[in-house]
Amino acid sequence: MSRRRVVVTGLGCVTALGESVDEVFAALCEGKSGISNIESFDVSQYPVKFGGEIKNFDVTKYVDQREGKRMDRFTQFAVGAASQAVNDSGLDFSKEEPFRVGVIIGTGIGGISEIEEQHIRLLKGGPKKVSPFCVPRLMSNAASGNIAIRYGLQGPNYSVASACASGSHAIGEAFCNIVAGQSDVMITGGSEAALTPVGLASFCAARSLSKRNENPQAASRPFDKDRDGFVLSEGAGVVILEEEGHAKKRGANIYAELVGYAATDDGYHITAPLPDGAGAAKTMEMALSDGGIAPEKTDYINAHGTGTELNDIAESAAIKAVFGEHAYKLAVSSTKSCLGHLLGAAGAVELIVCVKVINDSVIPPTANLENPDERCDLKMDYVPLKARQAKVNVALSNSLGFGGHNACLVVGKR
Repeated sequence: MSRRRVVVTGLGCVTALGESVDEVFAALCEGKSGISNIESFDVSQYPVKFGGEIKNFDVTKYVDQREGKRMDRFTQFAVGAASQAVNDSGLDFSKEEPFRVGVIIGTGIGGISEIEEQHIRLLKGGPKKVSPFCVPRLMSNAASGNIAIRYGLQGPNYSVASACASGSHAIGEAFCNIVAGQSDVMITGGSEAALTPVGLASFCAARSLSKRNENPQAASRPFDKDRDGFVLSEGAGVVILEEEGHAKKRGANIYAELVGYAATDDGYHITAPLPDGAGAAKTMEMALSDGGIAPEKTDYINAHGTGTELNDIAESAAIKAVFGEHAYKLAVSSTKSCLGHLLGAAGAVELIVCVKVINDSVIPPTANLENPDERCDLKMDYVPLKARQAKVNVALSNSLGFGGHNACLVVGKR
């Protein structure tokens, strides 16, 4: 019996660069930055005063006001992106078997804003001031639960939490669910809203973030010698995955095929990757093998590419270890250079980018890459500064997370 094939039939995203897939991809290809000064809270005492903040997000475009108020910001983003993806897919859930449709949404942190707000209420007014909606808002599975409730879906439903690999792991697990025959359709992706007072303070304390306050849009600099840390961002990305026969039967628009997935762990350090990138390399090897793709058939890699020294050097080494001489023939870019780092949502948005690259035959650049770091590899093509027209049949999306988590998704042209 042949393996069930999984295709992508719907896309949705909410980011600091825009609130639609086409808008975001066009901005990425133009090298536009979504990074700006933070306005949602007072940052005067913070060493970092900027991030990928989504301005004027209105959840009532997707749900009514009462329902929206019962959601943390990360759930609101997820519901928004899921709504776009479902609409894009043309799915009519009244015609689907509800136990054959599931939801898996990843998040690295979950409802941190709700935790902060309710802690303040507790300190100021005592336990009676804590909202009865506190737990339903803060729990990491709130996003997947709310999406299922909205559409009356009764298939597999859970959250994945693996730091910055959460979105990719969620999509990978949804992929495996369909391959295994447990579901026909999965709504999946990642969401994060950790650009909060405690969230920002935590990463500042860890000295992880760029401090380029004088020029925020130039702060995210993957593979650049002048990098000084990553840029904290928020948002969500959601895709619709379907079993190929199911999608064809209903006449769906098929964007691409998700052909392979793998996950490993470095088993090395809670925040630092293996210096030689061995864990990430093994993950790419396994994902390509899972999809039956020879390494030399890969055209493009959307790198994890955070703009930190540890990541950029290790990931470059991993790519060379997997692809050998072909590493100098494929294109590698980091869209975090424009979007910043969406933590648990990053991999989901970046898979959407890979799908768009395959469909539109254009590779977005690594913005701000003005002074390449020779410790990465000056011979590798990081697509600096300008987008490039290119036919792409196979693309990889890499995600590496605190805890040593590695995930790789392989997407191919249909």
